[in-house]
Amino acid sequence: MTAQTFQKFGVIGGGAWGTALAQTLATSGRDVTLWAFETECSDAINNKHENTLYLPGVKLHPSLRANSDMADLSGVDAILAVAPAQHMRATLANFAPHTSDGLPIVLCSKGIEISTQSFMSEVLVDVLPNTIPVVLSGPSFAIDVAKGLPTAVTLAVEDEDLGARLATAIAAQNFRPYLSTDVLGAEIGGAVKNVLAIACGMVLGKGLGRSAHAALIARGFAEMTRLGAALGAQPNTMTGMCGLGDLVLTCSSEQSRNMSCGMALGQGQTLEEIMSTRTAVTEGVATAPALKQLAANAGVEMPICEAVAAILDGSAEVDSAIEALLSRAYRSET
Repeated sequence: MTAQTFQKFGVIGGGAWGTALAQTLATSGRDVTLWAFETECSDAINNKHENTLYLPGVKLHPSLRANSDMADLSGVDAILAVAPAQHMRATLANFAPHTSDGLPIVLCSKGIEISTQSFMSEVLVDVLPNTIPVVLSGPSFAIDVAKGLPTAVTLAVEDEDLGARLATAIAAQNFRPYLSTDVLGAEIGGAVKNVLAIACGMVLGKGLGRSAHAALIARGFAEMTRLGAALGAQPNTMTGMCGLGDLVLTCSSEQSRNMSCGMALGQGQTLEEIMSTRTAVTEGVATAPALKQLAANAGVEMPICEAVAAILDGSAEVDSAIEALLSRAYRSET
């Protein structure tokens, strides 16, 4: 296989992130088919060159075509799977009749499956064991990528040669992938930062100030690195784009669905009220309970993430959870 063979891409998932990635590939001259669950979404992309449902206001490349039939993805050179984490298993199973042995599947969703505490690469191995897991993760808002603003991400795959060839095909002038062989490490960073972003949003929503916000990011990063070490991630992965980079972005902007959810909780809204107004997925809400269980199974202390899970499931209030964190015994920072 040569770099030139990565010309035909399929993107599974017609949300904002899937559309932004498809737009980047199409703008770079790749042949891209976007699969969207909603026919309304695919019709708008094909007829109006705009994803009016999830990415309104962004004019899409005229070569980008969308479909709601997975059979249209047969014969592609690589797949970008951008289905929400809790729907990834079912989505990959639906794609199974159209896959091929050795097909690289780039997993672009950041989360942990609730029922199994599995990361997306583990779900892929369960469902499509003859494909190759690749992870794309990093600080990247869909709107920035869709508009062609400078963005850097981690592209993780065990085969370094394959990674280099995929990166060449996926990269654009303003979209820069940094290579890693640490697939699981890249996923840990992407999943954990979503839960931490909810916590950071709650701190700002409660009006506790930027000093507390910065401290929470730092202590959250410590939790992320502890989990990574326990699960066998490479130590430097957490300091890269998929770890620290993504954490800083997601915990610092109301544009983040996870952080804005936390801010609303801190301001007194209920989770039901918040979620009832949203069409896009807030991955951290589903990831929090799975992360809590995964950390417990691994014997890793993650008090911030545990507090978020407790608030989301209704077993703790925001004020009492913050008080409990502030009342923890003093200890060495390292």
